[in-house]
Amino acid sequence: MLRSSTRSLRANTLVATRGLADLVVPPRSNPVITYGPGGRSSVSGHVATVLGCSGQLGRYLVSKLAKQGTQVVVPFRDEDEVRHLRPMGDLGAIVPMGWDIRDSDKIAECVRHSDVVYNLVGREYETKNFTFNDVNVLGAQRIAEICQAESVSRLIHVSHLNASPDSASAFYRSKAAGEEVVKKAFPSATIVRPGPFFGHEDKLLNSMAVYPILWMLNNAETRIRPVHIQDIAQALSNLMTGPDSTTLNLPGPAVHTYESLLDLVSSVTYNAPSFAPTIPKSIMLAVAKAAQLVWWPLISPDEVERRYMNDVGTDAKGEKWSGDWEKVGVVPEEVENLAIAFLRRYRTAANYTRPVTIPASRRTTAQSELGNYT
Repeated sequence: MLRSSTRSLRANTLVATRGLADLVVPPRSNPVITYGPGGRSSVSGHVATVLGCSGQLGRYLVSKLAKQGTQVVVPFRDEDEVRHLRPMGDLGAIVPMGWDIRDSDKIAECVRHSDVVYNLVGREYETKNFTFNDVNVLGAQRIAEICQAESVSRLIHVSHLNASPDSASAFYRSKAAGEEVVKKAFPSATIVRPGPFFGHEDKLLNSMAVYPILWMLNNAETRIRPVHIQDIAQALSNLMTGPDSTTLNLPGPAVHTYESLLDLVSSVTYNAPSFAPTIPKSIMLAVAKAAQLVWWPLISPDEVERRYMNDVGTDAKGEKWSGDWEKVGVVPEEVENLAIAFLRRYRTAANYTRPVTIPASRRTTAQSELGNYT
């Protein structure tokens, strides 16, 4: 009986066939052959290395890639940093490998079998071991040179929307310098310039909910273009087969000031608005310098400088500037539509299930007609 059932099962099994559409031959790489209906348990044929996978953006990008059936190499310095990435892909889809940004041999081993490499490595504050130049410039250059030497088909380098060689911020200057050395070492590299992130683990809305006084600098008039981190991850995932040899600016869909975001946080969490005073810049710089004496990261002097700098595309002409989202096939989401998902935990028990309210100045026409919503 068991034997006949097995024969019947074999007879009814459909034999999948492959066509020319399943075969892609990237430049400077082996042929890519897809297999399966698509999805987590399929094989996209691509192998991607995500350098900086343990960061905030890295986890979302790894999830997007693995969900497509892509094998993802996740380099780590501490193995515990990538344990949460393993369940994101099917068996064998997530490949952890040890690396160090100063070790060329380990970098080469991490990218050698990949047809696309994402460089998400960045440093927003300096430490005794790594300066802005060490990570954002020399590290980026080393990665690009090794990718070129290992015949990687595509290199996607993540910079910052405000990267500029003339910036008052050393961080932004190092990001601009990193772009130049990457283009020189890997001419076909794609440079991505996202705006400041907001999301579950962000350093924007969560920080505003806990330490509003740190966002009152510049009288909270600094203008930024915040973008949902999931939208950036999806854009990077789409770039696996997208345009190369280009620079893509990905700002948020709307211009915000720190004041408007503080009002949004207060409104969504039902917490009283902050009446914290505006700390003078000279005093805040002195406090930030003193904060560097401890061994855990606190606000740095360069971050204080950045709190006084408007994002690119926030002036009168730039408010209607949408960036290059059309080229990556993503429509960015407004922060007002998603803020409750990140900020509900800051509500008190009495207000936890109350409807969401948005400041009148930030409501869309549809939201104004609908009123409060849950």
